[in-house]
Amino acid sequence: MTQDVLSTPGHAPVLARLEAAGVLAEESGHRIAAYSYDASNYRVPPVAVVFPQSVQDVVRTMAACRETGTPLVSRGGGTSMAGNAIGPGVVLDFSRYMNRIISVDEATKTADVDPGVVLSHLTLETERVTGGRLTFAPDPSSKNRATIGGSLGNDACGNHSVRYGRTSDHVLEIDVVTSDGAQLTATATGLRATDPTDAFSVSRAFELGESLKQLAQDNLASFRVELGRIQRQVSGYHLRNLLPENGFNVARALVGTEGTCAVVVRARMKLVPKASSALLVCLGYADVVDAAKDIETILEFSPAAVEGIDEAIVDTMRMRRGPDSVLGLPEGQAFLYVDLDGDNPEDVAAEADRLIERLSANGRLVDGRAVADTTERATLWRVREDGAGLSSRPASGKESQAGWEDSAVAPQNLAAYLADFRELLDEHGLTGIMYGHFGAGCMHIRITYDLRSDEGRTVFSKFTQAAAELVVRHGGSLSGEHGDGRARSALLPVMYSPEVIAAFGTYRKLWDSAGLLNPGSITEPDAFEDNLALEGIPDREWRTHFELRPVEAAAAGADPWVRAVQSCIGVGRCRSDAGGVMCPSYRATGDEKDSTRGRSRALQDMVRGAKSIDEGWKSEDVRETLDLCLACKACSNDCPAGVDMATYKSEFFSHYYEGKLRPMSHFSLGWLPRWLKLTTLISPLVNLVLASPLGKVVAAAGGLTTHRKMPKFASRAMLRKELAPYANPSTPADAVLFVDSFTKGFRPEVAGAAARVMESTGRTVGCESDACCGLTWISTGQLDTAKKLMGKAVATLDDGTDAPIVVIEPSCAAALKKDAPELLGTAAAERVSHRIRSFAEAVKEWVDDGWTPSAVPAAVTVQTHCHEYSTFGATVQRKALAALGVANVNEATGCCGVAGNFGFEANHYDISMKVAEQALAPALAKTAFDVPVLADGFSCAMQVKQLDPDRKSLHLAELLDQRPPSGEMQ
Repeated sequence: MTQDVLSTPGHAPVLARLEAAGVLAEESGHRIAAYSYDASNYRVPPVAVVFPQSVQDVVRTMAACRETGTPLVSRGGGTSMAGNAIGPGVVLDFSRYMNRIISVDEATKTADVDPGVVLSHLTLETERVTGGRLTFAPDPSSKNRATIGGSLGNDACGNHSVRYGRTSDHVLEIDVVTSDGAQLTATATGLRATDPTDAFSVSRAFELGESLKQLAQDNLASFRVELGRIQRQVSGYHLRNLLPENGFNVARALVGTEGTCAVVVRARMKLVPKASSALLVCLGYADVVDAAKDIETILEFSPAAVEGIDEAIVDTMRMRRGPDSVLGLPEGQAFLYVDLDGDNPEDVAAEADRLIERLSANGRLVDGRAVADTTERATLWRVREDGAGLSSRPASGKESQAGWEDSAVAPQNLAAYLADFRELLDEHGLTGIMYGHFGAGCMHIRITYDLRSDEGRTVFSKFTQAAAELVVRHGGSLSGEHGDGRARSALLPVMYSPEVIAAFGTYRKLWDSAGLLNPGSITEPDAFEDNLALEGIPDREWRTHFELRPVEAAAAGADPWVRAVQSCIGVGRCRSDAGGVMCPSYRATGDEKDSTRGRSRALQDMVRGAKSIDEGWKSEDVRETLDLCLACKACSNDCPAGVDMATYKSEFFSHYYEGKLRPMSHFSLGWLPRWLKLTTLISPLVNLVLASPLGKVVAAAGGLTTHRKMPKFASRAMLRKELAPYANPSTPADAVLFVDSFTKGFRPEVAGAAARVMESTGRTVGCESDACCGLTWISTGQLDTAKKLMGKAVATLDDGTDAPIVVIEPSCAAALKKDAPELLGTAAAERVSHRIRSFAEAVKEWVDDGWTPSAVPAAVTVQTHCHEYSTFGATVQRKALAALGVANVNEATGCCGVAGNFGFEANHYDISMKVAEQALAPALAKTAFDVPVLADGFSCAMQVKQLDPDRKSLHLAELLDQRPPSGEMQ
């Protein structure tokens, strides 16, 4: 991508060795960019990335690195906030292929797994195999993308660590490869060769085991006094486990070594019984200090979890995803989530009542309630789990950073620590957004450092040093679960004596005498001020079509485009395979480059490393990462940090294709509204041609797939017939029906149905069928034309009234709602935006106003359009159907795979169908043929037709229209 990223001539030997060994090492610009970052403040470009498929791939890669003196870094989900998943040399990403759950054994309560297994996958598989009797306990907020290997690397904990402790509490054995090529198994009582016939590994296991015993013997006093003092003492190496009284547990001593000692290739993990009944109790306080003062009382009730957040995170969630994204919170400005569990639901509920009574007597509780409703519980836990991303770009408009996001103290010291910590923030002019594991005394605090300027980095340096000294004064640990990495390793001498620091160094060298593994962390560390990702970004003005929050960008001291593409902080929710819609392309390919995060990293390196702005806009690496982006907009809702990749893709393509020949699909599909003006005049001829063998030739010439049956084009007369009763209203309209190009060109019967439903609510209906929102030009990055068309549409719609504008096609509604103000930047666009309603949103308002349809079905299956999901709220369709009285809603929560032009393009058809398999295809498979399928989006309706040609989908307007349909989409 750029010279600073691809400067690899000094590492050509390792690449040659890897190739000779048959190991594929990837070194493209976008690959290097994606793996230069994790979820920390740091950026360290690797030489290459390897995706091992077997232990032998790891052994061969290790040999190549050893022979050439090249560093090696292990990586799972890449969600480290301390910088321990990045480094120079070769990065091993285990998540892509080495992700097998080899066995789950209920009798022994163990699981045998690869290092790339995602934690939530192991939990689900364990509960499936055991009928819900057992589960895997560690559940960090990143559990739906974090891996076993990563959790072993930093000793991850999670929301229920009060009950279940750290990952080290759940490890039995770990298989590793050392830098000298030995394959060893670390156990609860020592070391052995993984293969007993491997003579070298047998010898190495014996020698290393004896050396580790001697290390423990030489440091008995310091290990006993300084290590393992509090529940969350994760900083440094966990060498207390080598003590005789702890059974010489080498497996536990390896947990938390952050890939600096050996490479994990397999593990046997413990499983635990799952409680049959659980109840969330939510508690509100005036501030986090008051909340912390009640922790000791709460712990008397043996909770499974005690988590906390402050109101800044809640405010951000509501700003980004709507007021109903957080349900069930009590009054207060700081909140604790307490999970109580047991075998009897009545006993658990009674215990919850006693807890609230005790806390009320303490005098600090503002409000408290048991949250029995499962929907409310889900939204509350989602706020907590998305804390890192939500707090990075809070509703205040500021930016906050990691760096001091993982300190821990004993729970009884937490209130005093937080009180002193707030004073320290004030002394340095900083604000901290707080959340974390209050019950374990571990705080995740994101702080408003300015890491872009020299002055801000000086404040960061001084504050971090002072914060380390403060937590140590309170008897705490620099890290409580994230590890030390690049963020805290240099501060370990503040916490430990020279004797223990020396022992750490000896321990590491016993495992890795060559110093190849994850250099810069724990021992001989890099300075925590080095390699900051926000340092050294050229100060340039990237002119954009979209207005990208310029006020906030100015406050952050960054160009709006630069700040926008830096929204991604690497938490990696886009790598999850369940929950929400983001990111359909990653879910289809499993490739980091096809995730929202991977694309963001390519864009971030573009603004950093391009020699000029023009060179940046022409980046082939960025274009390649954006190729499979469906522009579904789901990330703008699902990403906790608010990344909007659809907008970034449109903006980038608008510049990339300046002076270049665009793909034919940008003309055939991007200009579709123009072609529809012609096809509506000669639709019989067009349909005849497309139905003939010539149709595939025409499709291929236009860059379209020949695997889809083209929809029939409608005639202009069909639309006139449907809208004739509403052509000349005698009185001013109470509501305006916006008839988009897709509806006009392919399904005018939906326009008639929508108008009749609106009329049935008692409203006078006006119709606007001449304006175009410019959506197809936006999605293909033809923004000059898009702005012209959108400007004309806004001028037409801005009629001086406040009448709601109901848009039939959800994607066009989203364009007028969100894109118009950002592209045009005018007061008129803002006025029109406030009036826009998707049809489902309007239905909910009509029902709330007292309208009742004559009849609705008892059950429906619904495919919510991604643009409606992201712009009007994830539950907009479900809320409308609930208001209508539809009792059973089977929602396909995921992208349909067509996404406007994407699924019609020849080179995207296969991915489009893989995306459909994520949610829509399974939903259709379990839908009886007599149950209506709702697909308000035209592209969604086309995908339904592709998956099930005999099934007709309906627009919500057609479902509610009492007139028999006059036609249907072919």
